[in-house]
Amino acid sequence: MMKVFRENLRELRIASGLTQREVAEKLGISQPSYIRYEIGTAEPTLENLGKLADLFDVSVDSLLGRKEY
Repeated sequence: MMKVFRENLRELRIASGLTQREVAEKLGISQPSYIRYEIGTAEPTLENLGKLADLFDVSVDSLLGRKEY
């Protein structure tokens, strides 16, 4: 699931025209912390997972690569 998450995260960020630094600023975290989300060495907190879903206007399930019912 983490592989799908990090791929979705990167694709959504690029499609939104945002840099890693810009996303990190919107989350209130450091750029290196955000980069670890994209490379899969760290997982976001539940709060930041929700912020990412809101930022990219997708559901958390979609961000995680889960089917929505």
